[in-house]
Amino acid sequence: MSVSDADVKKIAKLARLRLTDDEVALYGGQLTKILDSMAELNTADTSGVAPTTSVLGAVNVMRDDEPMPFGDTEALLANAPERDGPYFKVKKVLE
Repeated sequence: MSVSDADVKKIAKLARLRLTDDEVALYGGQLTKILDSMAELNTADTSGVAPTTSVLGAVNVMRDDEPMPFGDTEALLANAPERDGPYFKVKKVLE
């Protein structure tokens, strides 16, 4: 598969990149090599391989989310640069 200069320019435009003609040619060649490698991998017979998201056998180690009261609010608020009563005071971030 060959990636044309027009394809590279379109991808660059979508990525908001400005490329010189030399860069277009360079990246076109690199993208062609990448796509050729992917096409070669596509020919591998994977019919006997079970689908997996991880080859490491990772398991979910998250705990159940159980709400509970926080005991020492004053200790927590002592770290606040500014506070308003029992709340952190922060600058407005939305207009």
